[in-house]
Amino acid sequence: MSSNSVATSHENRLAHETSPYLLQHKHNPVDWWPWGTEALAEAKRTNKPILLSVGYAACHWCHVMAHESFEDAKTAEVMNDLFVNIKVDREERPDIDQIYMSALHHLGEHGGWPLTMFLTPNAEPFWGGTYFPNTARYGKPAFADLLREVERVFRENPQSVEQNRSALMARLMASARPTERVVIAAPDLDRAADQLLSLIDPVNGGIRGAPKFPQSMMLEFLWRAGERTNNNRRFAAVELTLARICEGGIYDHLGGGFSRYSVDERWLVPHFEKMLYDNALLLELLAVAYLRSRNDLFRRRARETVAWLTREMTTPEGAFCASLDADSEGEEGKFYVWSLEEVTSALSRDDAAFFAAHYDVTAEGNFEGHNILNRLKHIPRSMEDEQRLTPSREKLLSLREKRVRPGLDDKILADWNGLMIAALVNAGLALDEPLWLEMAARAFLFIDAKMAHGDRLGHSWRAGKLLVPGLASDHAAMIRAALALHEATGEQAYLERALAWQATLDRHYANAENGGYFLTADDAVGLVVRPNSTSDDATPNPNALAAQNLIRLALFTGQHAWRDKADRLFEGMAASAGENLYAHLALLNALDLRLRGAEIVVAGEDERANELLAAARQLAFFDRVVLRASPALAPDHPAHDKVDVAAQSAAFICVGETCSLPVREPDAIAEAVRAARR
Repeated sequence: MSSNSVATSHENRLAHETSPYLLQHKHNPVDWWPWGTEALAEAKRTNKPILLSVGYAACHWCHVMAHESFEDAKTAEVMNDLFVNIKVDREERPDIDQIYMSALHHLGEHGGWPLTMFLTPNAEPFWGGTYFPNTARYGKPAFADLLREVERVFRENPQSVEQNRSALMARLMASARPTERVVIAAPDLDRAADQLLSLIDPVNGGIRGAPKFPQSMMLEFLWRAGERTNNNRRFAAVELTLARICEGGIYDHLGGGFSRYSVDERWLVPHFEKMLYDNALLLELLAVAYLRSRNDLFRRRARETVAWLTREMTTPEGAFCASLDADSEGEEGKFYVWSLEEVTSALSRDDAAFFAAHYDVTAEGNFEGHNILNRLKHIPRSMEDEQRLTPSREKLLSLREKRVRPGLDDKILADWNGLMIAALVNAGLALDEPLWLEMAARAFLFIDAKMAHGDRLGHSWRAGKLLVPGLASDHAAMIRAALALHEATGEQAYLERALAWQATLDRHYANAENGGYFLTADDAVGLVVRPNSTSDDATPNPNALAAQNLIRLALFTGQHAWRDKADRLFEGMAASAGENLYAHLALLNALDLRLRGAEIVVAGEDERANELLAAARQLAFFDRVVLRASPALAPDHPAHDKVDVAAQSAAFICVGETCSLPVREPDAIAEAVRAARR
């Protein structure tokens, strides 16, 4: 952004940004500013209120509001005359999004995007909403009329604005303060799991009603509860949900990959955008579910999703793009839907009829006259049927590739890449897919080379530009990725990187009051408060990721201080979690790892040691940590003595504060873990 731009001239300043979402708005007649010191200074200089618009590239209703209002010259004229207009990509600046989304919640409004907030010239919120139509309808005023009224109140009724501002700021500040000490134990986790189980749709899986989100943290929580209590109903709820998701329209049956959510209760009609983080979290769940059920559907969907990731979401350097848009040619889902005529013309008559029967393709369609491919109808399918369907899917995918593609948001986010890197490692080990580990290592190398300045990570990279400083979520997710790679390969370099990033997290993000972490660094500028949410968003809260990392670091380094640090974090977060357990499921998943995680140390250098290691890695990675004891361990590492403890290779298993006798047979490891937990 030019620092010598004339403040009074009309100028859209987004053309030099790298965010695909911001670039979508570079030709708007709105005088957009990106978030930064210059925009905030302009608001103070002119004493104009700020109109803050937050969205993301794959957001359908963001596109609608942009087309209706931001591309409209008359609406833009009102915006330009009355406000300093700031456009933010929530994926690039989740810290800003978190502050002002929290303010909207405090106003009693439902959250969502586009987020439209009105701020004082000091960037303090006083009112807001989400989508506003360009013309008055459904009880909502026209956006231009709303803008005039907000500006009039700001100018003529400063007392009302001040009351809103002070109340919102007080609530935002209060949300960052820890409350009295609360303790959460295993029985509390079990009770919460029972309550969640009562909310599960017994036919379609997921939480009853619509819309339906995959809610991966919730499914993991139920899965862990099943492991903790050996309750098959909890496993069944997860497996039912995953099976319906895998067969529903929320899954792309031609290209692979999952959409963000389903607008209906059957998982049929997706909101067609595909997000990197959803697919990372679901990939891990599919792998864990396959390990227990051996349901080949889960393994197939995992493999197809990684094939989509490779084909459509991987940059030439090996990192992973953020998202695919819901829209193409101005229409949501147009790229993905089919008519019966299109299917019939692409395939032979017999193959078309067979495909249509299996994928719910009819002349009238199942979605606004079109067909969303799905397999929700129960039709018995043999392996021969699956083999017959494969070439038809490949033909239709090839045909679909000729359509106008949805927009790709190709910015690289460190936190989302960290989630996918760990997912590829964990799922790759579980499903015996070594190439996935190679993909993970390549992506990690890019992040480490291009997005790290010394021991500090940036958040977003695109077109050679890095947004710094990074967030706690970036460090926590990339530490998790480094530890997954270290566990899978035994390479010390990954552990050293994890320790360096953990030191950065402790130095620049630590919250001394609760043992956790602020979202933003201590040297981040331009924020009215320092975001400190402990609840999950669409992704696990960074405090929850950090807690798991600390538990794993304790075994990998042999230093109990890391476990003590995790305990302090749990104690500091317990009050917030206790107020709403369901908003803190990722933290509760980390607590489950602390309470019952199996630490497995394999000693030996022969083939039997490799077999023991492989057997240990076949256990669900949610609640186990595996370490190969080798001479490379630090001399003071407790596992160092196990290197020479016996004449033959063995696995040493500890759960909590209890350890087993050495296990020398690979087939005995799983039972030894179960026995230790009993």
